[in-house]
Amino acid sequence: MRTSILALAALAFLRIVIGLHFFLEGVSHLRDPDWSSAGFRKAAVGPLAAGYRAMLPETGDWSRTLGAADRQPPAEAIKAWQESVAAEWGRRLDERQKMVKLAGGPLEQSERSLESAKAELAGWVGDIREDLVEYRLELARLADMEGSKAARDIPFERDRVAKKRRELSRDAAGWMTAAAAIGRRLEAAWNDAVPAADKPRLASATPRTALWKADRFVSWSLVTIGACLVAGLFVKFNAMGGAIFLASVAASQPFWVPGSQDTYAQWVEMAALVALAALPTGGWSGLDYFLRSWCPLSCCGRTPSPGGTS
Repeated sequence: MRTSILALAALAFLRIVIGLHFFLEGVSHLRDPDWSSAGFRKAAVGPLAAGYRAMLPETGDWSRTLGAADRQPPAEAIKAWQESVAAEWGRRLDERQKMVKLAGGPLEQSERSLESAKAELAGWVGDIREDLVEYRLELARLADMEGSKAARDIPFERDRVAKKRRELSRDAAGWMTAAAAIGRRLEAAWNDAVPAADKPRLASATPRTALWKADRFVSWSLVTIGACLVAGLFVKFNAMGGAIFLASVAASQPFWVPGSQDTYAQWVEMAALVALAALPTGGWSGLDYFLRSWCPLSCCGRTPSPGGTS
């Protein structure tokens, strides 16, 4: 059965529009130095939520101290987290020492700044101790609620659990942000102690987090997929890549989980990409037309239907 010119034009238009969407989204992420998927990961719900949150940066070892749903006494958990934050700062100073050797006055100034930051952290933790103790109690209650049969079978209880989880997540993020602010002031004080000639080398050697690397990979993938779809290059392969990406977004908000956000737009675009991957849309409307004469891969559109137009 021969495909009509109108159908081919419609599919080509769909491919180009979706490609532009992917390309522009990726470019906007790369242009914005403050863009991060942290908000998307924090909002994830459902059975895969823990995996999405795994790359979220923490201040100190929060997930295994204050954020752990265990029976450790609150005072011990608070102390363990405070010590983990201070230890993280100590490791940073050691790493800086390996990159830029300090001695004498500059080294003493950096060490004094570290001790001052530790004292500031201790004072701040003391001010919010009651809130942290209450957080630990609420975290234990949440663990009990999640393990109850009602939380699985009763919609009202499921909504209640989801709401409580979001509240505790916001509290934890706020405290980690406040502790991180002390760390940023400490880093600024350390930078003041570094000779001006060594500051560019120190800045360029700053390690990138796993979240930053993942965000850059996603951004460049969106740009690549979008550009290839617009140009009609390896349409099948890139359409499936885009569909898989959108599936990962939809999986972060399963529609059957209470409190999940709407993902209708992602489902619609995903279905369109699957259709583009299944149909011979390269042909005359893209670069795949020129590749299919020698490319052995099906992603080049080499296998049109018998008697049809590809």
